Amino acid sequence: MSASEFSPRTATVERTTAETEVTVELTLDGNGTYDVDTGVGFFDHMLDLFAKHGGLDLAVRCDGDLHVDDHHTVEDVAITLGQALRHALGDKAHIARYGHAYVPMDDVLARAVIDLSGRTYHRLDASFDRDTVGDLSTEMVSHVWMSLAQHTACNLHQTVLHGHNAHHKIEALFKATAQALQVAARRSAEHAEVASTKGTLS
Repeated sequence: MSASEFSPRTATVERTTAETEVTVELTLDGNGTYDVDTGVGFFDHMLDLFAKHGGLDLAVRCDGDLHVDDHHTVEDVAITLGQALRHALGDKAHIARYGHAYVPMDDVLARAVIDLSGRTYHRLDASFDRDTVGDLSTEMVSHVWMSLAQHTACNLHQTVLHGHNAHHKIEALFKATAQALQVAARRSAEHAEVASTKGTLS
């Protein structure tokens, strides 16, 4: 089976609570196109980067209670994006499963390592000396990735190896994670049908 014979991997997920209404449309094997509007400008920018550097086609809409703060909006978008990723990955046949990437951004070097194992674990080693970057609370950065890892059902380890600028740290983390995901999710006929001795990645 050649790469062109694999079926498209897409997902559309809608999530509605008393706090937010979220829609995510995702194509895993895309061209890096994006159309994102969460109401949190810096978060939109990070999701744009995530799509561009992960080779995803991504559309996100969120109507959230931003009069409270950014927490519910950012968390619920991350949950819904994780659900879309999990759905699009399907049975994970012929994927690489593991991926890692290093991304520099000026003073910062970030690393992301991912295992699309079907099991959830997240660790972020990073600190921020500002409470916000733009309109995004920096305390939400770890929450984004924890929520995404939980709902994608993956292991995700992220590290800011060095650097000072908070904007650069967050951006490098989004870019590195996008590239690691792209590597892990890549399908090839040369890969085992299921990259596990258990016979399943669920």
